[in-house]
Parts: sequence; C-alpha cells; structure tokens
Amino acid sequence: MNISDLAHQQLPPHWFASLKEEFYKPYWLELKEFVLQRSVLNSIIYPPEELLFAAFGHTDLPDVRVVIVGQDPYHSRDQANGLCFSVAGKQAIPPSLRNIFAELHNDLGISPRSHGCLKAWARQGVFLVNTVLTVEEKDPGSHAKRGWESFTDKAIETISSECSAVVFMLWGAYAEKKSLLIDESKHLILRASHPSPLSAYRGFLGCQHFSLANDFLQSSEYPPINWQLDSNTNGSPQIALAL
Repeated sequence: MNISDLAHQQLPPHWFASLKEEFYKPYWLELKEFVLQRSVLNSIIYPPEELLFAAFGHTDLPDVRVVIVGQDPYHSRDQANGLCFSVAGKQAIPPSLRNIFAELHNDLGISPRSHGCLKAWARQGVFLVNTVLTVEEKDPGSHAKRGWESFTDKAIETISSECSAVVFMLWGAYAEKKSLLIDESKHLILRASHPSPLSAYRGFLGCQHFSLANDFLQSSEYPPINWQLDSNTNGSPQIALAL
C-alpha cells in the first residue's frame, strides 16, 4: 500500500491543492515507509486501499459543512469504509453508531435504518474523518502516532482557515483536543462525550447536536443536512433502538 500514490489518485482537486505540500514532509515520508513495510510483511490493513481517502473523496474541501472526528478505522474484516463511525452496508451496526442513531431519533425523530453506511451524509458535506486513516486487522490503534495525526490535523486546520460557518462535532476527550485547530470565531464547535456505550450517558445522549448543526447552517444561509439515511438495497426493516 503506497499512500502517496493513493493520495494522488483519490484526493479530489481542492483537497489535493491544499494538502500536496504535506507529501514532502518528513512525517509523511516516514508514514509512507511504515505502511508500505507493513504491507510487504502481509499485514492486513483496513480500510481497503481504494477507500483510504474516502472521507476526502466524498466531501471535497469547498463542500464541507459539518465535521465529525473519529479515531481510527474499524479493525475487523469488511467493516471499515473510510468514513468515521460508518460501516459497509451489510455489516452489523457497531455500538457507538447505534447510540448516534439513538440521539438522532431523540433529537429529530429520525428512525434508524438497518445499515450503518453514512455515505449519504458525506455527500451532503459531512466530513467523516478518522484522525488515523489505517489500522491492522484485530489490532486497534496499531497505526496511531505514526504520522496520520499530523496529516488529518492539517486537514482540520485547512477547513478552519479556508471554509466558513462549519459545524465541528467533537465527541469525547480525544476529539475535543482538535478544538485548538479551529477558529471558533467563525465556526461552531459542538462538544459532548463519546457515543460509546461506556460514555454516551455522560452527555452524548441528549446533546441535540444534529438539530443544533442544522440551526447554525440555516442561520448562516446554508441548507440543512438531511440526516435521514436512505433505505438499504435489500429492503431490510429498520433496526430497533436497544440501549
């Protein structure tokens, strides 16, 4: 897996123009070598390489209206699809995403679908970015502190400087640290606990971030996000909320 080649292939024009200087910095060259060597050693790396920069590909820089920050990709087979909290269409919905859907229901009355693919949000301008873009199978955090954080920090800084009136949803202590990269005089930062079952009841459930985001966007003369996901292709029934 050559992350430089994939970045050139997958980043849309505005993102590439804003981030291209990163590809010559020492941290990137070290990260590139690390991921390449892990690939050579036959480590199974997620997401699949064609989805590595999916968050950027679905939401080019001028289109970003909301940012949701995750940590690293899911580390089980066929789950990670390059968007934080999102899973491939037929995969079981992870606990944190179930709590996100529960808060959507509490906040806006939106019933969850039977799938957890969040591409529909991304295509409306919701930048669903993990701070670390790769992980090895069954080894969470295995690619943390190798350089991805510098790259995604630059992406967040770029959104803050080049976009206007963006909503940043920072869930949990790890994500909240990214507030230092954001100009709060021109953007809205929404903070809450992480939606994990271990912490959701400490402030995530009941936070109303989805309606607050839409209120802010509309007050800034941008269209609201339609948080309702499309039905999945096999017509499965909606999932029940069980917390």
